[in-house]
Amino acid sequence: MILDNVKRLCREHGTNITELEKAVGIGTGSIYKWGKSSPSVNAAKLVADFFGITVDEMLTDQSARDVDQSSA
Repeated sequence: MILDNVKRLCREHGTNITELEKAVGIGTGSIYKWGKSSPSVNAAKLVADFFGITVDEMLTDQSARDVDQSSA
């Protein structure tokens, strides 16, 4: 789920995962590994900060947020 969320965030911000990894200073291919394993807390924080969101927001399923916002 986190990899899908990061891919979506990249699309929304007009970037891609390779550019994101370079911008935040993590190794090439690191984010793609998040599809099979959890990121380190530090790496997750760097990516969340890049997008101006919290780690919790980055980890939360977008469809669940959409439902919460529409019922508010």
